[in-house]
Amino acid sequence: MSSQDMSLWPGELAPREKLMRDGAAALSDVELLAIFLRTGLPGIHVLQRAEQLLAHFGSLYHLIAADYVQFSSQKGLGNATYAQLQAISELAFRLFSGPHLLENALLNPKMTQHYLHNLLVHHEREVFLVLFLDNQHRVIRHQEMFAGTISSVVVHPREIVREALKANAAAIILAHNHPSGKAEPSQADRLITEQVVNACRLLEIRVLDHLVVGRGECVSFAERGWL
Repeated sequence: MSSQDMSLWPGELAPREKLMRDGAAALSDVELLAIFLRTGLPGIHVLQRAEQLLAHFGSLYHLIAADYVQFSSQKGLGNATYAQLQAISELAFRLFSGPHLLENALLNPKMTQHYLHNLLVHHEREVFLVLFLDNQHRVIRHQEMFAGTISSVVVHPREIVREALKANAAAIILAHNHPSGKAEPSQADRLITEQVVNACRLLEIRVLDHLVVGRGECVSFAERGWL
């Protein structure tokens, strides 16, 4: 990595050194992308180049989701960079959908959120998914129960209860996506959650959480104190 390209941005710690000191989670999208790019362009610092790319594509998500023609239309981005970025995306997906996570879904709630985010974020329409758990909160299976439009999905609590009984589940986690990208739950989301909780309570099935997935964010009903 060129010391010139990754040298200090005025008044700030270089992204690589900041990562080593504070961890990857402390870095902004621009800083993470700068580390991936490694070098800028003639006369353009790598951090400035990362800012330009995010401004052009709109977000990291849209940068990674871009097809090769869109991606390579930007100066300095070719098939090697495209292949590397797609490989990183696939590695992340496999990490967060691995058996170790499914077997111990609630040992790390953030990992569960990442897993569900990766399952749902790419859908262009609303999808309602349920994780069925045993009495030790290990995942039995997950199932996409209902699919809707770009702005809504019809959920039938009775069908969720039926599938929970078939799976011999002691608890469930609900999740659905907002294709708009904003994860803030609606009043309809809160109402259907209450209906599912009430239906499950009759059969002593616990609803542990309802996660609403947006683009790059995830809202937990349990963390909000709504369950």
